[in-house]
Amino acid sequence: MATIDSKIPAGKLSEKWEKYRSTAPLVNPANKRNIEIIVVGSGLAGSSAAATLAEMGYKVKCFCFQDSARRAHSIAAQGGINAAKNYQNDGDSTYRLFYDTIKGGDYRAREANVYRLAEVSASIIDQCVAQGVPFAREYGGYLDNRSFGGTQVQRTFYAAGQTGQQLLLGAYSALQRQVGKKAVEMHARHEMLDVVMIDGKARGIIARDLISGKLERHFGHAVLLCTGGYGNVFFLSTNAMGSNVTAAWKAHKKGAYFGNPCFTQIHPTCIPVSGDHQSKLTLMSESLRNDGRVWVPKKKDDNRKPEEIPEEERDYYLERRYPAFGNLVPRDVASRAAKERCDAGYGVGSSKLAVYLDFKDSIKRLGEDVIRARYGNLFEMYEKITDENPYNSPMRIYPAVHYTMGGLWVDYNLMTTVPGLYALGEANFSDHGANRLGASALMQGLADGYFVIPYTIGSYLSNEIGTKAIPTDNPAFIEAEKQVQERINQMMNAKGTKSVDHFHKRLGKIMWEHCGMERSAEGLTKAKAMITELREEFWREVKIPGAANELNMELEKAGRVADFIELGELMVEDALHRKE
Repeated sequence: MATIDSKIPAGKLSEKWEKYRSTAPLVNPANKRNIEIIVVGSGLAGSSAAATLAEMGYKVKCFCFQDSARRAHSIAAQGGINAAKNYQNDGDSTYRLFYDTIKGGDYRAREANVYRLAEVSASIIDQCVAQGVPFAREYGGYLDNRSFGGTQVQRTFYAAGQTGQQLLLGAYSALQRQVGKKAVEMHARHEMLDVVMIDGKARGIIARDLISGKLERHFGHAVLLCTGGYGNVFFLSTNAMGSNVTAAWKAHKKGAYFGNPCFTQIHPTCIPVSGDHQSKLTLMSESLRNDGRVWVPKKKDDNRKPEEIPEEERDYYLERRYPAFGNLVPRDVASRAAKERCDAGYGVGSSKLAVYLDFKDSIKRLGEDVIRARYGNLFEMYEKITDENPYNSPMRIYPAVHYTMGGLWVDYNLMTTVPGLYALGEANFSDHGANRLGASALMQGLADGYFVIPYTIGSYLSNEIGTKAIPTDNPAFIEAEKQVQERINQMMNAKGTKSVDHFHKRLGKIMWEHCGMERSAEGLTKAKAMITELREEFWREVKIPGAANELNMELEKAGRVADFIELGELMVEDALHRKE
């Protein structure tokens, strides 16, 4: 059993990272040329880590299951990225960003990691501006900021409603520069299906070429998992359809501990579910709550159009309950409040599972052109999906699964309990506690990739300079590939009658009803038994068309859903042990 050692440096919180950087073991340039690093995932954490490590002289292989590194799910982030620049001179500081993040996470994040995150946040903005990321600017040319939930300052830098896309293009450019220099070997359309362990250390991965179906063996002195979160365990979420837990789950099965697996973020600002036909949900950026006001009718089951409800009959419940923050309360608070209002009979729309987000006052105060400049692409997206014009009528929103604060347990160096195996960004558990503040996911991903792992990985690799590249015909690689192939064969040979989506939807329904926003010991105990039964039925009844040695998206989904089912059992077990 692995031991838990956070490896947090001694000393004052504000001095830990500076002291660490000044005393951490290093790998000299000549030795870096002989060390191979595998990076799984090409989002903000993966692309920035791969590019930076290659720039430092390491030999890097980067894997992603998408057809291009720039199609990672980081591209879908909308609202912005936090940094303690204090450009607005409104009282922000490194400590205030640290404190807001710790408090917003219900004091369940690791303080040393979060303080480091706040420290390097300002450097992220400088890095991205240097790359050409087109952040919004004020009239005089200075970078603009806006507020996000859970804060009382303006520290969020943004690029309209497509900040994730612009940041990823910057990281992708850095990555492609290294690919062009032959410093990074890029493997698109490849999915990691296992970690290879030799003498108790992570020494490589087994990956499947998703085009040919061929299994491949890849050696690395260290393996970095930058594979995002597992919100799709709920089936309906704001995550991309391909987002999955497989890489992290395979690491867990090889001994990497999970931290806080049941900590799931339910985002308050999403387009409500419209029917059973849906396969995903759409996020409406939290930044909209800067200028949008959340309300419901004061009268229960009010079926009038929002324009017909006079001001005195509207309940701006967030402003009423939380006057210090108003509509910009933290996400968990806003989500619970919306659910409570709808459960009490004040919901709107045909489903009655929605509340209004109204921009009438802001349009009147600032003008439609200003609102269009800030949120134009988000308003267009909303109108395209709902066929309603949010400039003329309030948006309807409702909470949805968005992010997972839980993930692989890591120490201060971002290493898991498996030596040589690291987890960066949303894949780890360390920075957000029980609730992530808005605009902090992009901050963590880029901080880990650009400014943390380049220093901390030397603590491990400095002891590996004498380790030669291990041939992939080593028995450990052969055995790992054999186990992966046997699992694929087992799924293909099931010859059942039910689709992969059938099982995924059932799992999602169980998780949402019993391990979502509202949980009870009775419900979780019931869910535990239901998921165990579902797992057994899956391996008996799943039907996967096609063959394993070809492009087969149903086989890809089947492997991911099988892992989601096992993860669901762990999440329920974790939730059952929590008495908060």
